[in-house]
Amino acid sequence: MSAEHRGRALRIGLLALPESTPAALYGLYEVLSSVGVAWPDLTGEPSDAAPVAVRIVAARAIPFRSPAGPPITPEARLEQAMDCDIVIVTDLALDTNADPRGRWPEEARWLARMRARGAVICSVCTGSILLAEAGLLDGQEATTHWSAAELFRRCYPSVRLRPERILSPAGPEASIVTGGGASSWEDLALYLIARFRGEREAIRAAKVFLIGDRGAGQLPYAAMARPARHGDGVIARAQAWIAEHYAEGRPVARMIAQSGLPARSFTRRFKAATGYSPVAYVQALRIEEAKQLLETGDLPTEQVALEVGYEDAASFRRLFRQRAGMTPARYRQQFQSVGKLRRPEGAGVAVVSRKPPGRSAAGGR
Repeated sequence: MSAEHRGRALRIGLLALPESTPAALYGLYEVLSSVGVAWPDLTGEPSDAAPVAVRIVAARAIPFRSPAGPPITPEARLEQAMDCDIVIVTDLALDTNADPRGRWPEEARWLARMRARGAVICSVCTGSILLAEAGLLDGQEATTHWSAAELFRRCYPSVRLRPERILSPAGPEASIVTGGGASSWEDLALYLIARFRGEREAIRAAKVFLIGDRGAGQLPYAAMARPARHGDGVIARAQAWIAEHYAEGRPVARMIAQSGLPARSFTRRFKAATGYSPVAYVQALRIEEAKQLLETGDLPTEQVALEVGYEDAASFRRLFRQRAGMTPARYRQQFQSVGKLRRPEGAGVAVVSRKPPGRSAAGGR
């Protein structure tokens, strides 16, 4: 992650044109704006990520009807957004048989100025046509929607088009990033979050918004929800203790013994206060910690099981699959892919995986 952007708000401008469609525009707006906010709200786990400030910018700060129907409301004019660290052009509703050259002179000049000022310039789908029109893709590898490949060959032959790619970073320090089809905005969002706010935040965003391969349903994305607020001091002390000792032997029995309550009373009060039975609560903590170990390291599954309190690796695998919807090995493969997205210096590196990043530590510690 760039030291320049680590401690302050990251300023992102979503460039809206009359041809812009709203889905990717507002999808990027929501996902990028959620960094450091949505995950703590859902899980109670704090985030130290600096904020991301997103604005929709346009030549005129006047609402207009998008080609898809819903209105787009720019928040700033181009000259008011010269401080952007990142500019993104989303997909454009265009006739790919037409000639777009000379169509957006004001926006093209602004993009070129922003690149000269050091901004990272990105596109989604046919938004790459505007980058080509601004001269930013000359001699560079780039991707776009497959349907626009012929338009590029006809109008922008100096672009080294790679339409098979999902994302294509290019230029010095990956200063230009183009995305393929319309849904590549999801991949671009994770790439930018991983690059500028760290892989852990990208993992969290993927979980919150279920970005990536959803073939196994929602379970792989689900995390331990924010613990319920309650006023039971005995149970609160038990929660504080188990947060540090969940990997130890017989944790539920030890919680009960420390509480001074009969087992049945403790179980009833714990369930009423937290929404979990004591056993389910410990399992949830252990599995969330196992997810983080799988996301961030290369420990064998047997060692991961031991680290979180399970001596029997087979039992751990069964429980993990029950709660996460896939085996630990498959989970690691799917969610470690966020590391492959983050290539801040990888000019020309193809990012073709659609498998999402993973999970972080248990909430409510």
